[in-house]
Amino acid sequence: MGGGGASHNPFDIFESFFGGGGNPFAGSSGRGGRRQRRGEDVVHPLKVTLEDLYNGTSKKLSLSRNVICSKCKGKGSKTGASSRCAGCQGSGMKVSIRQLGPNMIQQMQHVCSDCKGSGETIVEKDRCGQCKGQKVVQDKKLLEVHVEKGMQHGQKITFQGEADEAPDTVTGDIVFVLQLKEHPKFKRKVDDLFVEHSLSLTEALCGFQFPLTHLDGRQLLIKSAPGEIIKPGQFKAINDEGMPHYQRPFMKGRLYLHFTVEFPESGSMTPEQCKAWEAILPSRSSSQLTDMELDECEETTLIDVNIEDEMRRKQQAQQEAYDEDEDESSGPRIQCAQQ
Repeated sequence: MGGGGASHNPFDIFESFFGGGGNPFAGSSGRGGRRQRRGEDVVHPLKVTLEDLYNGTSKKLSLSRNVICSKCKGKGSKTGASSRCAGCQGSGMKVSIRQLGPNMIQQMQHVCSDCKGSGETIVEKDRCGQCKGQKVVQDKKLLEVHVEKGMQHGQKITFQGEADEAPDTVTGDIVFVLQLKEHPKFKRKVDDLFVEHSLSLTEALCGFQFPLTHLDGRQLLIKSAPGEIIKPGQFKAINDEGMPHYQRPFMKGRLYLHFTVEFPESGSMTPEQCKAWEAILPSRSSSQLTDMELDECEETTLIDVNIEDEMRRKQQAQQEAYDEDEDESSGPRIQCAQQ
């Protein structure tokens, strides 16, 4: 604590206790060396089908990445020597100042272009012949990605420490993000599957059966119970035929079938056919109108329409009327002369 002399080392007390073992905080102090930063993760989308997520699959992918040069061990030079970059004074970053206006400046920090952020430069004659002083070289890596049964869209599969290598850097990860392609027949919601199926009016009233090819190639026989009537928009479910649960593939969700009923598009029935249907179907509503009530009603005519075209036409007419109002309001205005 006295004046003059050499500066006092605050870690000498630890050395006296631990037999000269050095600084216990060396990992984060300047005396113990620079702390290694972590490299960036590399993210790749991986497209998969619903069959892949149902059955599980493996995909082999070849990727290019940077690895530490084996010849110079990441030094970049033949002798291992390097000098501090004059452009950034060894910080690896440069600061530029731009004038934005009177008494206004903008200060921006960016990676030094001379040393590419390393803070040091290598004499051209001493540069490593294999990496040309870059300290890393390109390498091909073959990865086998295992897509497990029941995985979800957007789920990540991580390969730790397989990203680009760099000196004094903890290598980041390669991350694959599953991207599910749309299936033409099946729709997934969590662990359940949904299928749309159209029935004819006869099938809806009198019964049906049809085969359904599942995601693993099995043929499921779908059939109605005897005498059962299927209503338009009705759902039916089959247990344990949905998606397998992730990491519990022997447990599965449900398979839902959504039925639509197609009515005859055109044509009419004869009076005899109407009487035959009335004998089978439930009776009509009991609230029949009397002749006097019918006389008080005005007759109408039902016409066929395409509701989407109707709405589109009305919106277009409204837009045209709005545009006309805008044109009229923007016309010349006449002001009264002052007396």
